[in-house]
Amino acid sequence: MALGSMLGFGELGDSEGAIKLWLTHYKSFKEGHKRILVATDLVGRGIDIERVNIVINYDMPDSADTYLHRVGRAGRFGTKGLAITFVASASDSEVLNQVQARFEVDIKELPEQIDTSTYMPS
Repeated sequence: MALGSMLGFGELGDSEGAIKLWLTHYKSFKEGHKRILVATDLVGRGIDIERVNIVINYDMPDSADTYLHRVGRAGRFGTKGLAITFVASASDSEVLNQVQARFEVDIKELPEQIDTSTYMPS
C-alpha cells in the first residue's frame, strides 16, 4: 500500500504534495493550533498529540480496545478531553456495550448542550 493511501489520501498515492499536506496537518495538531480530531483507525495508535481536546469517532471502532485507543487521543497528558462516537447500528451498539462493560464506564447519549469546562482547560 502506498504511504499516501495509508495516510488517508486515497488516489494521491505517494505524491510528495499529499505527504507534505499530511505533515502540515499533523504539525498543526502537535503545536496546538488544531484541537478537534475526527478519528479513524489511522490515528488510533502511535500518534501522541498533547493538546487534542475533542475526538469524534465518525464510525464505531470494531472492538473495545480500538475504541480505547481512539478516544485516548483526547485528554492526554493530564488535560481534559471529550470523545463523541456515532452509534448507527446494532453492531455499533454491541461494541459500545462491550466498552462500557470492559472499562466499567457509563457512556451517555450526547446532550443538547455540552459544558465546555468538561473538555477545555480553564
